[in-house]
Amino acid sequence: MLWSLFKILLFIGLITALSFVAGYLMEVEGGVRISIATQEFNLEPLQATVVLLALILAIWVLLKLVGLLVAIFRFLHGDETAISRYLHRNRERKGFEALADGLMALASGEPRLAMSRASKAEKYLRRPELTDLVAAQAAEMAGDTRKAGEVYKRLLRDDRTRFVAVRGIMKQKLAEGDTDTALKLAAKAFALKPSHEDTQDVLLKLQAEAHDWQGARATLAAKYKYGFLPRDVHKRRDAVLALSEAKDVLDDGNSIEAREAAIEANRLSPDLIPAAVMAARGYVEEGKSRYATRVLKKAWGVQPHPDLAAAFAEIVPDESPTDRVTRFQTLTRQQPEHPETKMLAAELLIAAEDFPAARRALGDLASADPTTRSLTLMAAIERGEGGDDAVVRAWLTKALSASRGPQWVCENCHNIQAPWAPVCDNCGGFDTLAWTVPPSGGTQMPGPTDMLPVLVGRGSVSAAEPVPAGIEDAETIDATDDAAEGEQVKN
Repeated sequence: MLWSLFKILLFIGLITALSFVAGYLMEVEGGVRISIATQEFNLEPLQATVVLLALILAIWVLLKLVGLLVAIFRFLHGDETAISRYLHRNRERKGFEALADGLMALASGEPRLAMSRASKAEKYLRRPELTDLVAAQAAEMAGDTRKAGEVYKRLLRDDRTRFVAVRGIMKQKLAEGDTDTALKLAAKAFALKPSHEDTQDVLLKLQAEAHDWQGARATLAAKYKYGFLPRDVHKRRDAVLALSEAKDVLDDGNSIEAREAAIEANRLSPDLIPAAVMAARGYVEEGKSRYATRVLKKAWGVQPHPDLAAAFAEIVPDESPTDRVTRFQTLTRQQPEHPETKMLAAELLIAAEDFPAARRALGDLASADPTTRSLTLMAAIERGEGGDDAVVRAWLTKALSASRGPQWVCENCHNIQAPWAPVCDNCGGFDTLAWTVPPSGGTQMPGPTDMLPVLVGRGSVSAAEPVPAGIEDAETIDATDDAAEGEQVKN
């Protein structure tokens, strides 16, 4: 409101000033005489002022015309001028409009239109680092991998787009199943941008599949460094990689390095069952039984597992069943209500032929949480106590259709693996195997350490260990095993 009033007052003031000047010039005597050849012009002061102003305006217009002619001349010779800058701005505006249309077409799922707009944008902008990105994504969306590959190769020439190009080609190689080339490209992309989370994940997965455990540990360290992994998860997965490296070294015949790697894996993650087992066996080979006991005890306190019991039995392989019951109290006193602890205690007492104590140790597990293993133990107890054959067969029959109990199950795809592995055989997930009951019943039969781990050991009954009286009926157990194997094949 005040500004509008000010402008009105200013306009009135200017008009008043001009009127005053014009009146003054009209009252002034004299004038201006201009002689040109034989022509003579007499101008009054007011007329002279108007002619002067018109002359100044004409000179200004003439100068502008001369500048325009000079600009046109320079433009025709290729020099940068206001005309060229104007035309450039016009082309740039059209190019960015085409680029925006291409991005909208991509978002709308119209790859052909996006490629067309990208081509138009390139004609106006001459910015391949922008337009080629849209063209490559549009070609991939349209399923034209050849076109997308050509565009990615062009993007490799520019430092600003090399990372995007490498990742694009890497994804194409993964889709084609060429994991070797994809691994090399993932490593290149990681070198270009080590802080990129998706590239870290792809590289880690490919390195794990290729058993490049040292490279995978370096990639995992980068994930932790850039804040993509919590400290505890990093330690756990680093332990998994160290354990995997130890297994490969052991397969190559270098037991000393494997032992050291297993101990390192156990140090990083004491609750990792395979690492604890391997480290304990390494300590046993070194004659350090106390270290082996401590490792297995700590792991059992976190998660009781048959493999831990089997490794604990190997510490003193020649002891009597009664001595074994006593020594195993180091484990069985921990988590006494855990099903694995109950079954372990029952197995030990069966081996010592103390069947009433075995029944008490097993408790109501066979009825409250029936599994193949707990039901088979009940059959052994019934046999050891002189029970009727019909009762023994009833327990064994139930065992055939019962749950297999906890197994190594992939948390991603629920695939069951008999031996633990760092990578799921089905979905390729890294560190996804968990010791748990399958969601819909298992199809894998228990491994050699799942059923009577203390008695069987690594897969065969030790000559130094007596066969428990409760399972002396080889014909009955063989029939059970044959039936179970037939069920596994059927499943």
